[in-house]
Amino acid sequence: MMDSVKPSAVSSKKSKLARTFAKVLHIRMLSGVSAVDGVEKRKRMTVVKNNGVADSESDSFDCSDEDQQERGAMEAFLAKLFASITALKAAYAQLQYAQCPFDVDGIQLADRSIVSELKSLSELKRCFVKKQFDLLLPETAMLSAELVEQKSVVKLYEISVKKLNSQLRLKDSEIIFLKEKLEEAKSNTKVLEKRMNQSGPLENLQLSAINSNHMARVLRHAVKTIRSFVQLLIDEMKCCGWDIDEAASAIEPDIVYFKEEHKCFAFEAFVCRVMFEGFHFPNFALPNESLPPDKNQQKKLYLRRFAETKSLKSKELLGHGQKPSSTFAKFCRVKYLQLVHPKMESSLFGNLNQRSVVSSGRIPETAFFATFADMARWVWLLHCLAFSFEPEASIFQVNKGCRFTDVYMKAVTEEVFVLSTQPDLRVAFTVVPGFYIGKTIIQCQVYLSQSQQQQHNHHVNPVQTKQR
Repeated sequence: MMDSVKPSAVSSKKSKLARTFAKVLHIRMLSGVSAVDGVEKRKRMTVVKNNGVADSESDSFDCSDEDQQERGAMEAFLAKLFASITALKAAYAQLQYAQCPFDVDGIQLADRSIVSELKSLSELKRCFVKKQFDLLLPETAMLSAELVEQKSVVKLYEISVKKLNSQLRLKDSEIIFLKEKLEEAKSNTKVLEKRMNQSGPLENLQLSAINSNHMARVLRHAVKTIRSFVQLLIDEMKCCGWDIDEAASAIEPDIVYFKEEHKCFAFEAFVCRVMFEGFHFPNFALPNESLPPDKNQQKKLYLRRFAETKSLKSKELLGHGQKPSSTFAKFCRVKYLQLVHPKMESSLFGNLNQRSVVSSGRIPETAFFATFADMARWVWLLHCLAFSFEPEASIFQVNKGCRFTDVYMKAVTEEVFVLSTQPDLRVAFTVVPGFYIGKTIIQCQVYLSQSQQQQHNHHVNPVQTKQR
């Protein structure tokens, strides 16, 4: 360990050394000659003196020669000083490198080098204070000092290369570890999918055979199609020059996102709110649709609707170019008119043609509506399956500002746990609702933020309050 030096103890000596440096540089600039030039000048003056030049000129030359010697000695001293400082830096860098990983022999060697260089600096300090400079062969001393300094610089670079190589090996190890974790996660996913599939296929379901795994699988498909539609919607907005940041803020104000790309979750939350509105009602978004009075007959009806809708594609269900009269077609038209505002449609497509077609009871033959219809189909399937349970599955979401709990919630992105600087994350908004199926809970998907006020309300706010 080296004790720290108080500034007051060295300020006068540092100032004196700085003045000396400045004096040496100033003399060199004024003279414009090196030590070698001084030797040549001395030879010329000696020849002149032998030919009868006055003694006063000879005395002047002797004085100049002494100045040249002093200046050369000072330059050699400074070269030694800088060489010692560079060598000390190299030794200290070697000490740091030997500490991680811990190398006893390397640490001892570096420690001896540091002590040796400190002794050299102490000796140079003593020589400077007593003005004991080596006046003989200053050019040789300067070259030797420069050689030592260059060797120390090379050593510094070698240590830097070693550090970079160590970091590279560490990163390679991390990459290998993460790849192994990825393969493990993929393997676990396959196992979970296999277990879920063991619950039976989604086709030919019986009332007695349905379970929460079927519900989870249909929800997963629904979320996938919702995200596909949201991505298409955002792309259309960008093409039309929409301010995505402003649009996201209008949907979910005062949210600080961890990443710019996380703003897409605000659009997903908006689409889910519209598509799942009325989910807890038996008729969903179709209040005029009649249902059998008997509960058991209702469940059979929902299961039959599920089977019919699952067996066909959206295009087949809707019958493009026609006026489909199926319950799903009516549901699809209602949700489209709720979700796509006239101003939005006019901005995206330059007209209201699709809205006019939908309002007339027909189905637009566009890629945009086809993507929407596929999303609506899976939401419809989810509702049919939910009301096939006894008791029927109910939907819930969580309030903004709730403390995160993995019993009821799942983060839409795990990155927030890495990016957040606060351990206590709060719910910014619900993206995808959750479901109760008897005593089983399918977690709702939420976006977490560290900018929410610390609200102490209930963790869960069920959308449906139906007695079960």
